[in-house]
Amino acid sequence: MDTNTTLSPRREAMRIAGKLVDTDDRIEVLNPYDNSVVGTVPAARAEHVRDAFAKAQAFKPKLTRYERQTILQRAAELLRDRKEDFARLITAEAGLCWKDSLYEASRAYDVWSFAAQLSIKDDGEIYSCDISPNGKNRKIYTTRLPLLGVISAITPFNHPLNMVSHKIAPAIATNNRVVLKPTELTPLTALALADLLYEAGLPPEMLSVVTGNPSTMGDAMITDPDADLVTFTGSVRVGKHIASTAGYKRVVLELGGNDPLIVMEDADLDKAAELAVTGATKNSGQRCTAVKRILVVESVADAFSKLVVEKAKRLKCGNPMDPETDIGTVINERSAALFETRVKDAERLGAEVLHGTPRQGALFPPTVVDRVPYDCELVHEETFGPVIPIIRCPDDIAEVVRISNSTAYGLSSGVCTNRFDYISRFVAELEVGTVNIWEVPGYRIEMSPFGGIKDSGLGYKEGVVEAMKSFTNVRTWSMPWG
Repeated sequence: MDTNTTLSPRREAMRIAGKLVDTDDRIEVLNPYDNSVVGTVPAARAEHVRDAFAKAQAFKPKLTRYERQTILQRAAELLRDRKEDFARLITAEAGLCWKDSLYEASRAYDVWSFAAQLSIKDDGEIYSCDISPNGKNRKIYTTRLPLLGVISAITPFNHPLNMVSHKIAPAIATNNRVVLKPTELTPLTALALADLLYEAGLPPEMLSVVTGNPSTMGDAMITDPDADLVTFTGSVRVGKHIASTAGYKRVVLELGGNDPLIVMEDADLDKAAELAVTGATKNSGQRCTAVKRILVVESVADAFSKLVVEKAKRLKCGNPMDPETDIGTVINERSAALFETRVKDAERLGAEVLHGTPRQGALFPPTVVDRVPYDCELVHEETFGPVIPIIRCPDDIAEVVRISNSTAYGLSSGVCTNRFDYISRFVAELEVGTVNIWEVPGYRIEMSPFGGIKDSGLGYKEGVVEAMKSFTNVRTWSMPWG
């Protein structure tokens, strides 16, 4: 396997309805590990965004279900065949380790393959009308149609391929047009995916990719008159700005998470510790569904923390392209420095660092912190890196639930217990979108519903099935029957 880190810097253009569009102003894309330039992309202005939406709006897709299935499945197969090429690009621009980048590429295959399978499923419904004295001998039918306008999709850095796939694949499956703006931190993977989709047969008018940031394009992606729906994954701050700025549009916001792994007194502590360390460090801890807080009851906390340290010490942090590396960098040195500051702040408040080595640039090694106050910044805000914070809780499920619900977030959770009375209470009382028993908070398949409440989102769900619903209008029609 060739995992050579040396990628010639790419000078990329935007893809607007399939055409290459450049600008004089450029944005450098840096490798977080060594700060080398991976490539440059155009800094789009508002007029470029307007052009992309206008071209998309002027095109009316007429792809049959079979044609959509063919394009989507071909895209999945091309991704499978080029998995290492995409992994190499993800690692270069995001700093994720080779193992994580390969995993992401394989997840993306699932997204495109599932979308292909679902595109041929007619999900219309039939309602008989003779079900009450007020009814008639009629039947009401539903059908789902593409949006009248264009989907505006804005994606983050932590999954440069999979997050983009979760926006575009369901859109193509439902015959929609998309203008995508990937984050300026990791845009190269999205541009490579656009080229792959054109190669797979996608009409180029159905997908445009613009690059840049709000300093040059302003709010054009949010306010364009041809944008019917804005789908965004990213920070709470930006999500709330979109919600207040978009106006009379649908918005689908998948925002941050502060996900707990809860360990009760009856848990298999070795298994729980494995979930804690894996969940907190995979993808360099940069997942909205990563384990951000470990809530363990006091009676087993000493034994549990020892196991966590043992497992954390086995992880190798270093060059992301080394196949033996378990944890690459976080997205940049500024983020790593913030996590370092938060750990030190928790120490001042009484927390104890049990394991961790000094930060080196954007490399932030796995750091086990015990006796963390549940309301300190390290665990009250979303710490988007491989910190493993242990919060000791009273042996009282009501207190565990209260502490778990004490943040503004409500995305996912993991629970380690075999007691059904505990499980039923956690499912009923945790203020989250997902409760996973004996699994990390982030566990899902690409088809299943996924999303949060509170500051983690508006309650809309992603996953291919739910996204296809969000990206369509329901039309009912009826006729006499019988």
